[in-house]
Amino acid sequence: MAHPKHKISKTRRDKRRTHDHAAVPTLANCSNCGAAVLYHRVCPECGYYRGRLMVQKATS
Repeated sequence: MAHPKHKISKTRRDKRRTHDHAAVPTLANCSNCGAAVLYHRVCPECGYYRGRLMVQKATS
């Protein structure tokens, strides 16, 4: 197996890892019901997307 010839400093290691993190999803409010919705997705609460009904929700 290969072995490193030189020690990688903590600073250099941490600089490489600056972009390794989970991305926070961008949320918007539904224009119909006000629920939090991911961008470019149909609202899971009411079924509307950009002011138009896309999915008929079953009422019980």
